Amino acid sequence: MSAAIVLAVALRVPQRRRTFTHVRLVAALCITLLGALTAQAHSKHDAIPKLAFSPPAPGSYQLYRIMPAPDGQVLNVDGKSQALSGFTGDKLTLLGFIYTSCNDAQGCPRAYQVFDDLKAQIHRSPALHGKVRFVSLSFDPSRDTPAVMLRYGNRRLRESAELQWNFLTTRSVDELLPLIDGFGQDVQYTVNKTSGKAVTELSHVLKVFLLDRERNVREIYTSTFLHPQTVMADIKTLLLELGEKVE
Repeated sequence: MSAAIVLAVALRVPQRRRTFTHVRLVAALCITLLGALTAQAHSKHDAIPKLAFSPPAPGSYQLYRIMPAPDGQVLNVDGKSQALSGFTGDKLTLLGFIYTSCNDAQGCPRAYQVFDDLKAQIHRSPALHGKVRFVSLSFDPSRDTPAVMLRYGNRRLRESAELQWNFLTTRSVDELLPLIDGFGQDVQYTVNKTSGKAVTELSHVLKVFLLDRERNVREIYTSTFLHPQTVMADIKTLLLELGEKVE
């Protein structure tokens, strides 16, 4: 097994300064309790659960600038090294950290489902065409090579005027760590007690980042709030902030 890292993402949600904070917090308790009872029954192919609350109307609240998004070198599916900033900016960007071997139904597969649902919504909404991109960035550079990311992205990689979806990895852990640190996620190393070497075991709490056109992080979603309705409301809110039409 090749040397790699264990990534344990901290359960840190930035302070929400929205007028409807209490709505989401109460909803979070409901969803968490429900998830604890049903997690064992979920599979990769389960439908996305219904949202336990109704998001406020787009534009009726403000998303604050949390922090600038970090930059660093990544690899696209052709193996070409580029700055991550080349895949952000100019459009709203929904960026999620994933690894292709993840089998936790509430982790990477759930993010994939949410992204797919949003992709379908954007394709049906001409006002949103060309205004949003998706980025899936691997946590696992030792196994998620550009060729693996190409297979993982599959048909979602097709060029589209409506929506661009990039699947990225890095050359090494050394190139990955500045991005992990910059997005504010904790990293831990696990050492095999027998060999004394790092082993490939990944553990992370799902996080997805919504970036504006200036590459500022405007929202961070954990599994509790990562839902197509919530994310779409936030996307439209940022577009309305820019004076864009969303319908």
